[in-house]
Amino acid sequence: MGAAKVLDIEINHYLEHLNNHQKEVVLSVVKTFANEEDEWWDSVEDAAQKSIKRGLKQAKEGNVIPHEAIMKKYQKWASK
Repeated sequence: MGAAKVLDIEINHYLEHLNNHQKEVVLSVVKTFANEEDEWWDSVEDAAQKSIKRGLKQAKEGNVIPHEAIMKKYQKWASK
């Protein structure tokens, strides 16, 4: 079971024990986090958004270079 699924189950378990007022507070907090993420993304320039999306797509497709390979290639600069 994935970590996200485990979190969902645990969150739902605790939500069952909250009263309506407490649930409203939790919802408010969740909405705040969601809005912060949206606001952050909207403040990023279009060119940067496109670059980030392109990089995420490449990573999803497996078109990446492992960290170890990069560190080996550039290790002479890392020690300075």
